[in-house]
Amino acid sequence: MGSSVFGATTSNPPRTEVVLTSNGPVRGSIEAGVQSFKGLRYGAPTGGANRFIPPRKPTPWKVVQDALAFGDSAPQGIIPGLHVGEKSPIAELMGHTESEAASEDCLFLNLWTPALNDGRKRPVMVWLHGGAFALGSGSSPIYNGRQLAAQGDVVVVTVNHRLDALGYTQLDKLLGPEYASSGAVGMLDIVAVLEWVRDNAVAFGGDPDNVTIFGESGGGWKVSVILAMPQAKGLFHRAIIQSGPGLKMTPKSTGEILAAALLEELDIPPADARKLLDVPTADLMAAAGRAAARPLPGKDARIGFSAVGFSPVVDGIALPRDPFDPDAPEISADVPIMIGTTANEASQFLLHDPKFGKYSWADVEERLQATFKEQAAPALALYRSRNPSASPTDILVDILTQSGMIGMSTKLAERKLEQKAAKVWLYRLAWGTPALGGLLKSTHALDLPLVFNTTEVVPKLVGPGPDPKAVATQMSMTWIAFARHGDPNNRTIPKWPDYSTVHRDVMFFDVKSHVVKDPDHDMRSFWASGNK
Repeated sequence: MGSSVFGATTSNPPRTEVVLTSNGPVRGSIEAGVQSFKGLRYGAPTGGANRFIPPRKPTPWKVVQDALAFGDSAPQGIIPGLHVGEKSPIAELMGHTESEAASEDCLFLNLWTPALNDGRKRPVMVWLHGGAFALGSGSSPIYNGRQLAAQGDVVVVTVNHRLDALGYTQLDKLLGPEYASSGAVGMLDIVAVLEWVRDNAVAFGGDPDNVTIFGESGGGWKVSVILAMPQAKGLFHRAIIQSGPGLKMTPKSTGEILAAALLEELDIPPADARKLLDVPTADLMAAAGRAAARPLPGKDARIGFSAVGFSPVVDGIALPRDPFDPDAPEISADVPIMIGTTANEASQFLLHDPKFGKYSWADVEERLQATFKEQAAPALALYRSRNPSASPTDILVDILTQSGMIGMSTKLAERKLEQKAAKVWLYRLAWGTPALGGLLKSTHALDLPLVFNTTEVVPKLVGPGPDPKAVATQMSMTWIAFARHGDPNNRTIPKWPDYSTVHRDVMFFDVKSHVVKDPDHDMRSFWASGNK
């Protein structure tokens, strides 16, 4: 599959009419009335001489190509903290049970649209998958854009792009100026997707002047980064950050240390660094996992951004600055943002711990002390006073969620508002999964089947009954409204005021969604005052 223009055909659904793209003619399938195109090539293979350099356009074709099967995903990396070959404990609940074909020929996108070339100007929603900067693809069943396209009369695009060491190794010091942005080529792949959308949206019934980028977890970080990239300016018009507030990325000096560690793991002397272009993909990825797990010299911490290993480098060119530190990027000041989290993000990240759900107060104190040092005791006292009947597990999840994902999302929103140029809306998913006896509550990534309205794909995660679909209807319609108008208000939710540092209105998505003014005020103030 990696050496062909498109993936192999696996079924015979009705075909669409032929669409002439900027690269050549393509034909998709019709699925439940929606035009579906899978495995659309937007870039040339990224191996060999193309490894570590910005994406190149594919060789044009003249013969109609069928776009009926997903293209290869990028070679998958390893997130520090997970053992080699280990999947997230929630993978089965999320339906991630089979490995996808992967290769360095991975620059493919997938597209769903209600109609082709009909003169309608539909919003285009470009989805950036999660998995930190190391894992994932745009072809997960949970990201199937058919329902969103039909429900909202929008065009949905999902993306594969380079990950881990193949997307984020800073090599200009070793290989010369041609590799000045090698630490950000995974993000430049996404820019290439946005350029493809600009050039081809009309043919697929979309509006190139109304493009929304949205992503969750690592995808939210990617959205944050795109907001700070000069080459992406003008290619998108709204942004949604789900559980992925990317304030800072990898400093160039750290990226260079990580590149040197990669060479050492491969036994390649710096003078022979060009041999990196010929290392077999599997060997390179294995070495990258070992390199990312090394401690950064002089510090008791893993290399990279928030211990996620290879990630976008602030190289001064593709990414001139940190996305939202110390302030919001001026280059995207006019772009409205919707940003939020789930209410209990941290439960997923504790699920691998055999004690999860059975923590004692002593266990919680020990974990907090390791993370927050002298602030552990006051944090625990504050959270217990607010919720005296909560279990030790619930308190630990609340502290880790509030100090991390919620606090960082609020900080990003505040920095965006300081520009006084575009509105921000802040949300929180309050509805919780009944899985595992309700232990996970509103965990990290629970929003995915709700936003895409694909709850039927993950029955173990969302459970039976009407509630999951009720929440999914509200969230998906809200995402569609924001993409269409730059304002999330719609008939399925109560009136949602934009966020301000005066009123701090936050939409809580639930079976019956509602707005809360400055939720968790005392906890927000505690973490905002530097107790972290």
